[in-house]
Amino acid sequence: MQTNNVTNGKSIGIHPSWMERVGGEFEKDYFKSLKNFLVQEKQQYTIYPPGSQIFSAFNTTPFDEIKVVIIGQDPYHGHGQANGLCFSVSDGIPIPPSLKNIFKELEDDLGVPIPNSGNLERLAKQGVLLINATLTVRANQAGSHQKQGWENFTNEIIHQVSTYRENVVFLLWGRFAQEKEVMIDARKHHILKAAHPSPFSAYNGFLGCKHFSKTNTFLKEKGMKEINW
Repeated sequence: MQTNNVTNGKSIGIHPSWMERVGGEFEKDYFKSLKNFLVQEKQQYTIYPPGSQIFSAFNTTPFDEIKVVIIGQDPYHGHGQANGLCFSVSDGIPIPPSLKNIFKELEDDLGVPIPNSGNLERLAKQGVLLINATLTVRANQAGSHQKQGWENFTNEIIHQVSTYRENVVFLLWGRFAQEKEVMIDARKHHILKAAHPSPFSAYNGFLGCKHFSKTNTFLKEKGMKEINW
């Protein structure tokens, strides 16, 4: 099952488990407007991530395998950074400041050595859904694709996980992510909140939050395999 690449019309795969849940979104008016917007943007600007990686989070983490959800705001807008997974960068790309703080907390919390690569695909393959609220961005212009329709799509993603899954850990870092809490059924899921890992806020409660060990404790209590962070 496939849908069209929203920026250049080439066909890319969306995992069938997600197409069953949100395939109808691609036919809605807001998404058609979003697609037109992206086509126009790409004619004038460089857009990140590359079209083939826009839906990487959903291709890497099937719906039925989700254990953890981490919600970012925007893809990275620097050259070669964004790869479709929030907070993640591809191999060989310098590790951004927020991700450095995530790795620092992992080291302090679980003793995980700080890696040389900021590619988080290994987490996504274990059931950590790494999504941004907005899935594309104009090069060097943070927030440039906000309020164009992506939020409608990703809010539906959160709704589907909240409604049709159980015992998922939602890690809400920073005010923006925490605004999504109202969409999550706290009776069925486990919500952990902390400051954003950005250098501007990490020392206000992200560093020391121990969300990674708390996540694994919850998963273990529910009889699920822990994340190898």
